[in-house]
Amino acid sequence: MEYRTLGTTGTKVSPLCLGAMMFGAWGNTDHEDSIRIIHRALDAGINFIDTADVYSRGESEEIVGKALAGGRRDNVVLATKVHGTMGDDPNEFGNSRRWIIKEVENSLRRLGTDWIDLYQIHRPELDTDIDETLGALTDLVRAGKVRYIGSSTFPPSQIVEAQWAAERRGRERFVTEQPPYSLLIRGVENDVLPTCQRYGMGVIPWSPLAGGWLSGRYRKEGELPESRRAQMLPSRYDMSLPGNQHKLDAADALAALADEAGMTLIELALAFVIRHPVITAAIIGPRTMEHLESQLPAADLELSDQILDRIDEIVPPGVNVNPSDTGWENPYLQAAARRR
Repeated sequence: MEYRTLGTTGTKVSPLCLGAMMFGAWGNTDHEDSIRIIHRALDAGINFIDTADVYSRGESEEIVGKALAGGRRDNVVLATKVHGTMGDDPNEFGNSRRWIIKEVENSLRRLGTDWIDLYQIHRPELDTDIDETLGALTDLVRAGKVRYIGSSTFPPSQIVEAQWAAERRGRERFVTEQPPYSLLIRGVENDVLPTCQRYGMGVIPWSPLAGGWLSGRYRKEGELPESRRAQMLPSRYDMSLPGNQHKLDAADALAALADEAGMTLIELALAFVIRHPVITAAIIGPRTMEHLESQLPAADLELSDQILDRIDEIVPPGVNVNPSDTGWENPYLQAAARRR
């Protein structure tokens, strides 16, 4: 596997990052099976693992910690995130110094490690000054508990604001960003990816299979699958909505292109994301060993310019097939929030 530099850090990571969201109550509840999947990924050359405190309320981090026990931790670039609600107390959430300083200790304990390679702010938050967040993260870096810091799903304006605040106040800066990016959600090509490129940030996209739409299971002539995601986010899968019909049309055309090119749609989708020059690694989120095995070959695929041109004909650059389906809506940037 060919390794890439994580932004300007000098740290080398694999082009596929093992996302651990599906390990635990949200997905695979069998800890031993989840550990076997993690070990298989490591044996295949993946050296980059991404999780978050909020995934199954800490259970995902615990599983990752178990998998890395016994000598495997030193060879893994380990990333986790903070922001999501972790309890009933109103302060067990967010990007405040109070919560970050407390929660990093919980993540370190669950992961069974003395340090986190990449500690990321899971979502932006308007009512917490970005300088407070960066100040807390800077203290963690200087204490040796965190090596690097990053952001996830920040709009370009807040990416820039964080970079400027770090420069003005002498803080550690975000060295990575995690946006939603796939063949069906290409809007970040317009602004987020160029902004990250200007600041030398590594980019680690989540949901490169567009929430299962690019798994190969969504075909026009077949019966549409049921999934936990569809139950949780019905608006993204409701076929009575025109935007989702457009996604089905695009997924079907992309699957036909993959067949013609001699690869699976999963391989095409992942190879497309990691082919972009600004992307460091695509986050894959397998729930089963079969899922992992279907995704690993993409790391070694190279898409020709002809295939990329055909993709652009199906989904033009910078376009979200369903305009309202951006992966995650920043509540502070919605029309109502801007008006009132």
